[in-house]
Amino acid sequence: MIATSINYPAGLTLPLREGYDINHVSPLQRTELQSGRARQRRKFTSIPSIVSLTWFFDKNAHCLLFELWFKESLMDGAEWFNCPLQTPMGIKPYVCRFTTMYKGPTLVAASMWRVSAELEIYERPTLPAEDINYPDELIYADMFDRTMNLYWPK
Repeated sequence: MIATSINYPAGLTLPLREGYDINHVSPLQRTELQSGRARQRRKFTSIPSIVSLTWFFDKNAHCLLFELWFKESLMDGAEWFNCPLQTPMGIKPYVCRFTTMYKGPTLVAASMWRVSAELEIYERPTLPAEDINYPDELIYADMFDRTMNLYWPK
């Protein structure tokens, strides 16, 4: 796991839900055999995920700050940074970087701007491997939490 001291600017909005898409790079190596069958094996244990997202900045200053941060702090997108992103694990900071130059800013209202980009998350967001031993705790965690808060003696 890599670490970085560069953070997504705190005053800027998080990405929109619309068009938010997480795709994982395949960790598999597939070999086609002459018989028509194929062999597959895991080639990598640490793979990145690609997130397609869009930001909506409702002030000119927010869009200007985003572009300045991208240019100066990220060296035009070459550097890794910490960014809070929504995954099935909730909103957490992930180490990520831009895969290419962002698209936009696109003017969508008087002073509202839309910026779209793809980010590469360094490590695929998953639970720790040992959690596979306790599937019921994962599946029923919300029920347990509600029950404990409702019926636990005060």
